Amino acid sequence: MISIIIPVYNQAKKIKTCLKSILEQTLNDFEVIIVNDGSTDEIKKTIAEFTPYFKNKNITLKYFNQENEGAPSARNKGFKESKGEYLLFCDADTVLNNNFLEKTRNFLEASLEASYVYTSFYWGKKLFSSYDFDSEKLKKNPYIHTMALIRRSDFPISGWDESIKKFQDWDLFLTMLEEKHIGIRLSEPLFKVFTGGTMSDWLPTIAYKIFPFLPSVKKYNRAMKIIESKHKLN
Repeated sequence: MISIIIPVYNQAKKIKTCLKSILEQTLNDFEVIIVNDGSTDEIKKTIAEFTPYFKNKNITLKYFNQENEGAPSARNKGFKESKGEYLLFCDADTVLNNNFLEKTRNFLEASLEASYVYTSFYWGKKLFSSYDFDSEKLKKNPYIHTMALIRRSDFPISGWDESIKKFQDWDLFLTMLEEKHIGIRLSEPLFKVFTGGTMSDWLPTIAYKIFPFLPSVKKYNRAMKIIESKHKLN
């Protein structure tokens, strides 16, 4: 079974599209765990609206509230409440292709050497095709999105680092690499990310070199130093 863990903070509207795409999956062996991280919008009403649809499909839908502590904390809460042998930390502002779960699970089951599988995806209309897994490249570049399907048995005991505000996914996969757990890429784009969310300050690589004064570039560089120090990348 796959545990789909969704942290949500003031995304009651966007999560509707996400949940619709989950209900349309070709694979139904999964549970959904939503952790409300202190939202002030109508997220509870939205979840109540969708509950009957999941019940009609005999799919478990769990909903939890917590104070606003950040996405890593919400993901850790969801993990503790989950039961699946595979984990998908799904962002509320994403839309899954209807075969996302089936394709990623089958691909990972056929790749015994890998602890997780990640795919290409669209951010708005822009395609992010990523790279084939390379441990040295991973130490230099955060190229794996949060939405990878992970074997529960290989998920770090430490979970998500709740002290990190940026590059949380990069930190997780670097931690897994240090524990000798590697990933594998499925090149097909299998989900889409809404613009204006967690990737809203994305800039082309060249911008980080020629516009060091931009606030988003400064934030990026500060976060980069934290990750480099924690994982001894220099």
